[in-house]
This record gives sequence, structure tokens and C-alpha cells, in this order.
Amino acid sequence: MRPLKLARDGFGEGLLHLGETNPDVVVFDADLSKSTRTNWFAGKFPERFIDMGIAEQNMLATAGGISLMGKIPFVCTYGTFVAGRAWDQIRTTICYSRLNVKIAGAHGGISVGADGATHQALEDVATMRVLPNMTVVVPCDAIETKKATIAAASLDGPFYFRFGREAVPIVTTEETPFVVGRAEQFRPGTDITVIANGPMVAEALDAAELADEQGISVRVINMHTVKPLDAGAVLAAARETGAIITMEEHSIIGGLGGAVAEFVAEHCPVPMKLIGTRDRFGESGDPRQLLEAFGLTARHLLGEIQRLVAGGDQA
Repeated sequence: MRPLKLARDGFGEGLLHLGETNPDVVVFDADLSKSTRTNWFAGKFPERFIDMGIAEQNMLATAGGISLMGKIPFVCTYGTFVAGRAWDQIRTTICYSRLNVKIAGAHGGISVGADGATHQALEDVATMRVLPNMTVVVPCDAIETKKATIAAASLDGPFYFRFGREAVPIVTTEETPFVVGRAEQFRPGTDITVIANGPMVAEALDAAELADEQGISVRVINMHTVKPLDAGAVLAAARETGAIITMEEHSIIGGLGGAVAEFVAEHCPVPMKLIGTRDRFGESGDPRQLLEAFGLTARHLLGEIQRLVAGGDQA
């Protein structure tokens, strides 16, 4: 069993590191600092923390202005709010002018659980990916979330990254490479490739182990950066394994699956299956039961691996 840890703890740890090493980093929150872990930064660097209240649009516009003063603002609230309510400010104020604002979308995916559809961000990666100049990252665990937070400060321009509410398995170490825009192969394979991000990386690794017992060799790629997509890793997977499954805790429309499918269709068409939510909202429930109900588990993935390798229906 892999140890579990909250990805938002990794975000909080990353902010503390930046607070200690980069005096230009400032943090904004929309009245959710305890939940998002920005309160850790606030407790140690109160002069560089601003709680904007429940005013997401104002928070993003203010962050854009602060960035023009040479500061590196990190803004954080739930993904549904920041990528939804403040989309116009992100598009017109931040991305159009390529301002150096870092946006953290917390509570991503259906595993938010009992809070239900209004709080379960299933569209945020798509709405951020479509924006010119925006970098989009979905870390796979708490360690990678900390690395993504620290990396965001060193890159110029708009940056969006999202993480969930529940504790997720730790699948990386401090030594695991992390470079924005470069995928990491976590498991070699020759029969099929699973490209995943966020908590679905752990599910993909579990499914690959089960498939191996059945003689199916599964390559597992952690595609933490959805934009810019690591085209080389996708092209190699298509050419070398001949089939690809994507898996994400997000809608298959416009997310990781959409990004990979767009590239594959244009450059190296192979059989594909996209696993994620399918044109619907989430619902309230126990996080694990919701993952089961939406087909976001290793067991479900194994079935899709078996079907695709056998040449089954791709629909």
C-alpha cells in the first residue's frame, strides 16, 4: 500500500518554500485559506498575504495589477470558482497581456465528494487550456504538487495548476524528475500506453500491475503538464505501443484526453480510449464511491486495457 497525503499540503509546503526563498512571492486567497493551505503562508508571511474575501474576479484583477509591480502573485480558491467565475479576468486581464500570475485551483475532480456538483471542478483544465499563453499542470501527488508550486514561480507568464481535496497515494519521491512540459514514464510497456495525470496516475499504475499478471505490457506516462503537451512522449507511445488510453479526473472534453487525441489524430492515428467524466456534472457522495460510479478506478481501466489490446470497441 502506498502512503496517502493531501495534495493541498504539498501546495502549502511549496508556498512556504517560496516565501522563504523569494521575497517577490505574494499570496491571495478568496476566504478559503484554511482549506487551501494558504493560511500556512499567511501565518509566516502576513505582510505578503491578502484574503480578498469571496470576490474571485476582483482577486484575479488585483493579482494582475500586482504582477506589473514585479511581484509574483499566487491566487488560490476552488477550481470551479477561479476557472469559472473569474474566467473573463483570467482571459482578458492576465492571458491577453501575458501577466505573471500563478493560479491554483483547489478541490478539483469528483473526489471532492459530499460538496457535490457545484464544487467539483470537472471543466477547469479545459477552460484554462484553451487560453493563449496559459500553462496548465495537474500534479499526481503531494510531492509533485509542491514541485509544481515552486516551478511556477520560476516560469514567466500565466500558470494554472489544480489539485484535489482528498488524500491521494504518493507515487513519486523527492528525486523523481519534474520539469514543466516534460512527461515522465513511470512504467515501461510495449502493448499499450496509459497517459494519466493527477490521482489517476496511481490508478494507472495499479491497473498496469494487474494487466501484467495477464501478460499485457502497459506503459504508464505521467502527463502532469497538459499544456504545453509533451508531443514527443505521445508520439513515441503511439508509434511504439500502437494504442493509447488517457485517464483523468476531469471531463474528457477539452482536458488531457482531448489534448492527446488532438495530437494523435493529426500526427499518428492509433486506437484510443478516453477515460474521464463524460459530458455531465458530478454529484454528492463518498469520494471513493464516486470514483467507482464514474469509472475512474484501476479495475475499470483494466477492463478498457483488455478491450483495446484485443481490438475491441473504442466507443
